[in-house]
Amino acid sequence: MLSRRVLSKEEESETTDNEVTKEDQDKINSFSRIHNRSKLIEDDLETKKKEKEDLEEITTELELADEDEPVQYKVGDTFYAVPLARAQKLLATSSTEIDEDVTKLEDELSAMKEEMDGLKAHLYARFGRGINLEG
Repeated sequence: MLSRRVLSKEEESETTDNEVTKEDQDKINSFSRIHNRSKLIEDDLETKKKEKEDLEEITTELELADEDEPVQYKVGDTFYAVPLARAQKLLATSSTEIDEDVTKLEDELSAMKEEMDGLKAHLYARFGRGINLEG
């Protein structure tokens, strides 16, 4: 059974009397764009973190490898036989690059969240319950 909350006259007037100005619509659109972009960045961030975990696992496995035997190292879609020391250096470089990418994405995401919070504060102050920016 659904229960419906009855709005008080004050709450009802809050949701109906506020006319959406061009500035308000621009802020709503900006929030939407930032929100969509932040979701893409979150996905990229998860992918990078998974890549980092994979590299750490491979690095651990290479510690057990025989130094005299070449190891297969993937570059693009091709595997190359490289000396163990070279493979370890390549993994370290890749790991450093991913760390930098993760830091950059986290900083970008943090800045986006701050901007979204500012837009939310303004829009909720203006429209109250008449707008939903969650999701």
